[in-house]
Formats: sequence, structure tokens, C-alpha cells
Amino acid sequence: MQGTVDGFSYGVVTPVVAYLMACLGGALGLRCTTRSLLVARSWRPGWLALGSAAIGSGIWTMHFVAMMGFTVEEAPIRYDKVLTFASLAVAIVMVGIGVFIVGYRGATGTALFTGGTIMGLGVASMHYLGMAGMRLRGTLEYNTLVVTASVVIAVVAATAALWAAAQVRGFLWSLGASLVMGLAVSGMHYTGMAALSVHLHGSGALPPGDSPAEILAPMMIGPLAFLLLAGVIVMFDPLMVLGGRPETREAAARARSGPSYSVPRSGDRHVPPPRRRSRQRPGSRTPQNW
Repeated sequence: MQGTVDGFSYGVVTPVVAYLMACLGGALGLRCTTRSLLVARSWRPGWLALGSAAIGSGIWTMHFVAMMGFTVEEAPIRYDKVLTFASLAVAIVMVGIGVFIVGYRGATGTALFTGGTIMGLGVASMHYLGMAGMRLRGTLEYNTLVVTASVVIAVVAATAALWAAAQVRGFLWSLGASLVMGLAVSGMHYTGMAALSVHLHGSGALPPGDSPAEILAPMMIGPLAFLLLAGVIVMFDPLMVLGGRPETREAAARARSGPSYSVPRSGDRHVPPPRRRSRQRPGSRTPQNW
């Protein structure tokens, strides 16, 4: 028996809120990645880690906000805590790998392809691991072609987001990129949900686990609080608001510090500058000096 799947039981409320969560996490993560390119190398890991956690938390929160509106009419849904938490860890770790690759290698073709692929696979893994944490009286079945399409959307969206973060074109550029990223992540989620069908096993006792209201609402408090904290850090960092390219700031710093001179090191061979030939005036008996 096929179950009746409804992904919009609360109307447009859950899709809109989920999209905003994806945009918030993407905006904070992209700005932190941008900030990592403008600071000394010793500070870079901290900003990249903060950006990875922001993007991963935003994507995870988006997924489970959307899942609050997911129901199967003939069967109640429960969630396994371990797999639900594991999906959050997978999202943060794999997004972090992609962000660190671009953060240290730059926006080269190889770095963007590698980082975007790992990050996109992390987003897709988070989604399907979170789906595996659902418990109901039935079996989840997926359309392979649609699942493949959802993974491709996730990889393309992640690559585009990393490319946008590496451009360092100011706040408005990152804001627009985060809106596109939120749309792509939401599109990946609902594409993956379109691949789902539920084959029910019949009536019986409730499956083990917690209801969506019991597990998802309390679990989302932590990531939401973290996103709020990351937003405060970004908001009070003036360099994050003003933006700018790293090479422009380095050139300005060199200009303020004045011209630089090379200091000879000990052991270097000193080559004296050539002496100018002095002109001998007519009638002078003084020999020419070289």
C-alpha cells in the first residue's frame, strides 16, 4: 500500500521559513569565508571554521524546518536522535572540507571543483541521512534519476557559492550569492523529496523514536542560537561590512608605511655602484678619474 505523502502540510509557511534559514546560514558562511581571505594566515582557520559551521547549521536547520511540514497521512512519523544529530555533524564536516580547500587554495578551477563537489555531497548526505532517521510503519523508496538530479543541484550550488565567496566583492555581492544559494539548497531539498515514495506495511504499534514536535523543535534551538551568535560577530566586524579585495588592502598598507628598501644580508657580496666619469675641463692637467 502506498502512503499519501504531503510535504506542505502547513502551506507555504515551512518552505518560506526553511528558505530564510538556508539564506541566513549561507550569508554568514560566505561572509566568514570572505573575511578569511582578508586576515593574516594565523586567523584564517578560525574564520573558515566559523563559516563552515554557519553554512552547515543553516542547511541542517533548513532541512528540518521543511520536514516539520512533511507528513504521511496513513502513518505517524518519528525521528531517531542519533541519526538526526549525525546528519548535522556530516553537514558541518563536509562543508568545512570544501570551504577550507578554497580558503587555502584560492578560487582556482581545481580547488572550486574539488571543494564544491565535497561540499555538495555533504549537503546531499545530510539530507538523505536525515531522511534515514525517520521512523514509520513503512519503507522509504526513491527514484534514482530524481535523486541524482538533487545531488547534481547540490554540487553545482556549492561550487557557485564557493566561487562567489572567493570573489570578495563586498556585502551586496555576498548577499545576492546567499539568496541564490538558499534557493539552490531549497531546490535540492524539495527535488530529493519529490523522489520519495512510501510503501506502508499496514497497521500496528507506533514506531520507536520521538515525534517531530518533540525532537526537531528543541534540537533546532542550538543551531539557531549559533547562527544568531555568528551574525553578531559578522555584524560588529567593520571589515566584513565594508568588504574589499585583499590585494587592494595590502597595497594601501604598503603605501601608508612608505617606500621599502632592501637591506643587504650578512655574507652577500657588495657590488658598488658604477662611478660617473668626471669631465675634464679644457686646459686642465688633472687626470680623469674613473
